[in-house]
Amino acid sequence: MTVSARRRIVGEIHLTGHPASPGLAIGPVAVLTRAVASRAAKDDPAQEAAALKAAIEGAAAELAELIATVHGEAAEILEFQVAMLGDDALAESAYEAIVAGTAADDAWRAALDAEVAGYRAADEEYFRARAADLVDIRDRVLAGLNGTSAIAKISGDSVVTGDDISPSTFLAVDWTRGGAIALASGSPSSHVAMLARSRGAPMVVGLGPLPWNGQPPSLALVDGDAGTVIFDPQPETRRLFEQRLAAANAARIAADAGRLKPALTADGRCIAVLLNVAAPEDLAGLDPAICDGIGLVRTEFLFEGSRGLPDEDAQYAVYRRILEWAGGRPVTIRTLDAGGDKPIPGVTVDGERNPFLGLRGIRLSLARPEVFRVQLRALCRAAVHGTLKVMLPMVAIPTEFDRANAMLDAEFDALKAEGIACARPPLGIMVEIPSAALCAEDFAAAFYSIGSNDLTQYTMAAARDIGAVADLNDAGHPAVLALIARTVEAGRKRGAEVSLCGDAAADTRLTSALLATGLTVLSVSPIAVARLKAVIARETA
Repeated sequence: MTVSARRRIVGEIHLTGHPASPGLAIGPVAVLTRAVASRAAKDDPAQEAAALKAAIEGAAAELAELIATVHGEAAEILEFQVAMLGDDALAESAYEAIVAGTAADDAWRAALDAEVAGYRAADEEYFRARAADLVDIRDRVLAGLNGTSAIAKISGDSVVTGDDISPSTFLAVDWTRGGAIALASGSPSSHVAMLARSRGAPMVVGLGPLPWNGQPPSLALVDGDAGTVIFDPQPETRRLFEQRLAAANAARIAADAGRLKPALTADGRCIAVLLNVAAPEDLAGLDPAICDGIGLVRTEFLFEGSRGLPDEDAQYAVYRRILEWAGGRPVTIRTLDAGGDKPIPGVTVDGERNPFLGLRGIRLSLARPEVFRVQLRALCRAAVHGTLKVMLPMVAIPTEFDRANAMLDAEFDALKAEGIACARPPLGIMVEIPSAALCAEDFAAAFYSIGSNDLTQYTMAAARDIGAVADLNDAGHPAVLALIARTVEAGRKRGAEVSLCGDAAADTRLTSALLATGLTVLSVSPIAVARLKAVIARETA
């Protein structure tokens, strides 16, 4: 990781921050501003209260419309905002202020500013990470009260600059047209950074205060690989950057042409490239031939929002659909990974003091067997439709695996006794906790899947969503690589496959280091497949 730096060269401004999403982009600068429109407040508190209520309901309806157009992580982020808007306690102090004579917009702004300050000062990272969502909610409702647009109208070919960008603003931009993001603050592991990587939008964060007052620059060059941004480039600087951009586009086209081919290193080693899937919609329009299978299906999407807990048939139908898409290629489905930064109403524990070190992943599933058993039954039923593997998240000790394994056996036996078509899938673990990596040989797992995001977070004691410690949250740190290598060696000794399915797999700056650990299976988002295969083709032992 780099540190924030800045310099000027004959009028152009060079800033260096943290790379958050790879790629190069050139475009006009679009500055995110918080529009403040004048509003004629009513003297009647009842009318002001009604106006606030209508604005809150309108904001929730707008978010619901946006949720219908996205899925996976994007939907999860927005559904959290809808849930917050539906919490009467959030607006309670605003309504009290209105009764005392305060205008609705002033009352709402004061109430939400207090909430944001409280979230930012919280001990728990989960709450600090949600401050940006509260800012998004605050501004959306204010826009409704003031009759302005909640979302800045941003052209998809722009370089968006500002202190930070909200998830809903990001999702309102058509990133297929190009464009990039350059932020004064932010984190490479923020919600928006994850969304940017999934959509191929270059992004640099942590640039520090943007050095202009009044008239902003007109053009910017963004290098999401190096974490640099150049504002108002000189003609020669722009010409050289455009040459790099053209070369990168040519390389991307060449890589796309090879994405249906096997991933082979320059010296002939075969590397399996699998897909990470957040929801079935991720597979729409994809040719299964681009991959060697699916290395991670996140099942949290089934439990999101207000739909309630999915029953066995609903889960079975989705798992079967994914397996049939794979056409016999192996599909690894992760059991519910709730908790931490993924709360699910009716399942996770409210108000945990430290949810990242609390009841999450397999711990939560074992604590809620009535939910876990339904998922295990659905998975066994789906297993007859393809090559299914099931893995458990956040496993720390062998007894957790043993208990889950016994429950899987029991549900498989029960289905057979009932005469229901089923198969018993192999059960593996995600290696996300240092204890699991250090003692991987002690697990009777059929396979190991390294989750680099959490493994890095827990190894470096640096949360993924805190910009101040972004330098420490480095999957390429020797300590993290040593744990990966140790897991690979344990798999070799036990004859069990080891894959890696975290963000590190798609970070081509780490490809050489990851392959040097002995990894031969990498799982990435669909958009990263072509680029990863192209980099693998240049690798030698």
